[in-house]
Amino acid sequence: QVQLVESGGGLVQAGGSLRLSCATSGRTFSRTIMGWFRQAPGKEREFVAAIRWSAGTTRYADSVKGRFTISRDNAKNTVYLQMNSLEPEDTAVYYCAATNQLVLTATPGNYNYWGQGTQVTVSS
Repeated sequence: QVQLVESGGGLVQAGGSLRLSCATSGRTFSRTIMGWFRQAPGKEREFVAAIRWSAGTTRYADSVKGRFTISRDNAKNTVYLQMNSLEPEDTAVYYCAATNQLVLTATPGNYNYWGQGTQVTVSS
């Protein structure tokens, strides 16, 4: 099992920044790829970003490219999502996820483990 705990969500004005954290524990060899997803009310869960734990290679959704940055701290077993230039459309519950797949997948069904989510609200 892999345990994931997100933190860092909150309320911010448009144009502001937030940094989400995802602390991981448990069978760390099962989390070769880490992803961030989000789900707004009435919408499906959508991919935001992913990172390969070992090499640090990344993948982003077009909607966040240039504004969000995913990173990881090996010593702290923590993945981060730095979100800049936030827009009201970024309002959602943000989830951290882990998979033992070898590719930077954007498909929620390919992730085996999920955190509880953290709310991000961007006011206009």
